[in-house]
Amino acid sequence: MMLTILEILLQTYFYFVMGYFILVNFCYAVFLVLSYREILYYMRHNSFSNYRSTVQSEITPPISILAPAFNEEATAVESVRSLLKLNYGKYEVIVVNDGSKDNTMDRLIREFRLLPSRQIYRPTLRAERVRDIYKSPMPEYRNLVVVDKENGGKADALNVGINVAQYQYVCAIDADSLLEDDALQKVMKPFLEDEHVVASGGIVRIANGCEVVNGRVVKVALSSNLLPIFQVVEYFRAFLSGRMAWQAVNGLLIISGAFGMFKKSAVIEAGGYNRDTVGEDMELVARIHRTKLEKKEPYRVVFVPDPVCWTEAPESMSILSRQRNRWHRGLLDTMLLHKKMLFNGNYGVVGLAAVPYFFFIELLGPVFEFLGYVSLLGLLALGILNMNMWILFFIVALFYGVMFSVGAVLLEEVSFRRYPKPRDLALLLSCGVLENFGYRQITLWWRIQAFYDYFVKGVKSWGVMQRKGFST
Repeated sequence: MMLTILEILLQTYFYFVMGYFILVNFCYAVFLVLSYREILYYMRHNSFSNYRSTVQSEITPPISILAPAFNEEATAVESVRSLLKLNYGKYEVIVVNDGSKDNTMDRLIREFRLLPSRQIYRPTLRAERVRDIYKSPMPEYRNLVVVDKENGGKADALNVGINVAQYQYVCAIDADSLLEDDALQKVMKPFLEDEHVVASGGIVRIANGCEVVNGRVVKVALSSNLLPIFQVVEYFRAFLSGRMAWQAVNGLLIISGAFGMFKKSAVIEAGGYNRDTVGEDMELVARIHRTKLEKKEPYRVVFVPDPVCWTEAPESMSILSRQRNRWHRGLLDTMLLHKKMLFNGNYGVVGLAAVPYFFFIELLGPVFEFLGYVSLLGLLALGILNMNMWILFFIVALFYGVMFSVGAVLLEEVSFRRYPKPRDLALLLSCGVLENFGYRQITLWWRIQAFYDYFVKGVKSWGVMQRKGFST
């Protein structure tokens, strides 16, 4: 009797997984089609844009760039030099040293000849104590501000940066990131075209393997390490196939913390960055959506596919596992904090589509997939699995997995062609196939562990992210 019940339960769940699989892949197919359409529209609409005139125009608003830094001595100086050379009219660079335990602050002081300033600090948003604000007497560094504060986490550092910022638009980036010369112009353009835009995000690309000179990526190439190449494919899928589609319906729930532009008033109105989550980037965007929808104010959150931010990706499994664990804990935190919006028609597309997608597919997807493997093993052990059906299911699942990864790579190829070498394209396409055999399952396990760390161990920290620095 018990065996019969177990068989029924396993079979029922296995069929549930199959139905869930169909739903997920239907969503991905829709995303791919929407993304292709949006990219074509964007390229037609912006092919003749005169960004030079945008920079030189008197109406182009100034920007405050916020770069929180914690133990970034390997990359901080090069990143700051890169930021100081951006092709934009008027802007300031605010580096917030979040109580680094390495030589980040000392390197910044020596390299840019920083001295304590008399600038008054006004804490509009709550944050840890600011020790001092530094500026340089050198004219070439006149738009650089370095804030030294007690450790409070990335969100806390960003709140300090907003408190210090003197301009109405703030651009949040990682201190280990490199922006292309025209990145600010392109990510700022939606604000100039539509007064209702409150947030705009650019694309994040992986710098591992690229040649970097004086804070600039001068030659795009793939890493000799296979692990960063898998991540390149993942980033294509997330940005070009995911965010491009969601912004088309104003349902974009995440702007990468590595590169995002915000109207400062909208951030302050929403309460600033949440200091109690490791997913502060997504949580802020979700709260901006929620705030604007509850106040019934018109707004837009957009993704721009060609302003590029280059970042260093983990090259070891241990560091990558901590990163993916943290990302999933951040997603979990955001979904729980904003569960009120789930299937709530008062929040429009966000409540009826975006939040349900991120909750049931992005957040719970690893759980359903893992239990699907368990049910499969159970059915095999009981000898009641139809092998022909399983083989067919496996082939279809593999086909769709490969199709969406390859589709994302081809979206990149037909649009922006950042990897012009045939060898690089072939390698990316190959990794789009190979990731389904081991890499996907490993990342699945890391995301499963995130649930245990969150609910059982109560882990709230970021974890240590070692940086090697950019190749020169």
